[in-house]
Amino acid sequence: MLDLSELATGQIPAITSAVGGALAEAASVSLEWRGHTPGVTLRVRGISNNSYRLYWQPASDQALNRSWAIPDDSVHFGAVGIAVLLIVRETGFTTVERSVKGTGIDYWLGSPDGPPFQFRARLEISGILQGSDGNIKARVSEKLNQTRRSDDTMLPAYVIVVEFSGPIAEVGKR
Repeated sequence: MLDLSELATGQIPAITSAVGGALAEAASVSLEWRGHTPGVTLRVRGISNNSYRLYWQPASDQALNRSWAIPDDSVHFGAVGIAVLLIVRETGFTTVERSVKGTGIDYWLGSPDGPPFQFRARLEISGILQGSDGNIKARVSEKLNQTRRSDDTMLPAYVIVVEFSGPIAEVGKR
C-alpha cells in the first residue's frame, strides 16, 4: 500500500510536511483526471514486478480545476510524490536531499536509519499523464542517460517514471 498522506508527515528527510502535502495533492489530481479513485492498483515494472494500492484524500474542486490547472505541473509533482514513497518500498532507500540543477537527478538517496548526509544512490523522476508502453520505456531510457551527469559519484542511479492513466511506475536502474 502507498498512502499519499504519508508525504505530509514530515518524516521523509528531503520532504517537509508542506511540500509533501502539495506533492500528495498533485498526485491525487493527476490520478483523478485519469478517472481513478482511492484504492486503485499501481503496477510497478522494471527492477521488480510489484503492485501497490494507492490511497489519497479525494481532490477538491479547487485543486482539480483551479490550483493545478496546468497538467504538466500536477503530473511532474504528482510523480515526485509517488516516486518518493515507492523508492523506499522498492529499494529500502529514502530521499535525503534535493539535488541541485545540473546533476541529472532530482534527489540523493540514503538509508532511513543512516547519517542524514551520507548518499547511497541517486534518483531521477518523471511523470506522464497518459502514454503508451513505448512512451514509458523511452522516457526511462532518456532519464537513465540523463543521470550520467553525476556518474563521478559512482553511486547507483534509479529512475522512476510514473504514468497516471494505468497507473504504472517503471523503475530503471544503472
